[in-house]
Amino acid sequence: MRLEPALSLLAQAGWGLPEGLALGSQQWLQSVVDGLCEISSRDALTGLSNRRLFEAAIGREVDRVARIGEPALLLMVDIDHFKKVNDTHGHAAGDVVIQSVAASLQDCVRPMDTVARIGGEEFAIILPNCPPAFGQTVAERVRHKVATLPVEVIGGQQLSITISIGGAFAPQWVRSSATLWCERADQQLYRAKTEGRNRTCLEMPPLTVVSAEEKSLLFAGFAQSDLIADSGPIDFVPKTTE
Repeated sequence: MRLEPALSLLAQAGWGLPEGLALGSQQWLQSVVDGLCEISSRDALTGLSNRRLFEAAIGREVDRVARIGEPALLLMVDIDHFKKVNDTHGHAAGDVVIQSVAASLQDCVRPMDTVARIGGEEFAIILPNCPPAFGQTVAERVRHKVATLPVEVIGGQQLSITISIGGAFAPQWVRSSATLWCERADQQLYRAKTEGRNRTCLEMPPLTVVSAEEKSLLFAGFAQSDLIADSGPIDFVPKTTE
């Protein structure tokens, strides 16, 4: 490892090495490595998880839902009319808006949840063990938090910012994929946008039909999979515990 560039990166990211460690010691070097791993998984502007960490987290959650069957909710979040903010007030103001929204999202979730910035003004929230009965309440809490918190940009002007949210639950006890889950949440986000923005749209009731792709994943490990028809979706009844 070339230490000077590594230390420069850590300094730029505001990462401070623990005090009291001997320079060049094994513990000191480990702290440098840990710091580099941390900043490589964080969005530089907001401090949230970046796309790389989000993709790893959603992959783990899809697997967990398939194995354990606990419900999990994915929210896709987009800042409304963000281009207008940049065009009217400048990119510096846009950065302030993104940081403010990121802080609001983080304030609305549990420590076990993952909040990530996955694009310019796009965010995603993974909520493990979130029953469908609470999904709309959670999404509305996030939307309301942003809508009621004016953002003060450079020059002291306050902007009213809103977000649109689309959400989907991972199918329980089903071997799905992160891509399919994201596509379902994105469809709901698109619906929220087309219905007027500043609203939440969740896939309700939660998915009860397994797609052809999920069906092939579900039966991939079975020797008799060739006996199962692969044309069209099939109804799926989630497994219940006694």
